Amino acid sequence: MDQSLRDAAEQGSIDALYALIRRDANVLEKINEIQFVETPLHIAASAGHTMFAMEIMRLKPSFARKLNQDGFTPIHLVLQNNKTRLVYQLVAVDKDLVRVQRREGVTPLHYVAQIGNLDPLAEFLVSSPMSIKDVTIQRETALHIALNNKHLHAFELLIRWLHWITIKDASF
Repeated sequence: MDQSLRDAAEQGSIDALYALIRRDANVLEKINEIQFVETPLHIAASAGHTMFAMEIMRLKPSFARKLNQDGFTPIHLVLQNNKTRLVYQLVAVDKDLVRVQRREGVTPLHYVAQIGNLDPLAEFLVSSPMSIKDVTIQRETALHIALNNKHLHAFELLIRWLHWITIKDASF
């Protein structure tokens, strides 16, 4: 990635981003062509630059699903850096980001179950109800992960969600 673009993402400068686009209209497309790459969205998300991240998400939605060389998506980096507000905004744009797998098949739902973070856990379930069925490469669901990490409140929330979904499905 061009150092100027990296700097713009690290600083969260939308003006610098558009100056780069004026200079090279394909600057974002060149990054998009690489399979495993740290995108400006990864950088801005890690730094918590909400407005820049949302602008990149609007311009290049595919960046939200890209894995960097360490196997992480932007939303996973945001969660690891505890930038919850940005997580909610990204999911509001694309609810299926809850189901995007990072390395080892871990989704954002799995991650918040692992750390026992109830607010995003509930938000993710509402945004993407079927994400509760997603499994890691070890065939573990969010339920397994919450229980294995002794996060009983997260486990209880997931059980209540499954119960609610079962009742809802039975009514159809």
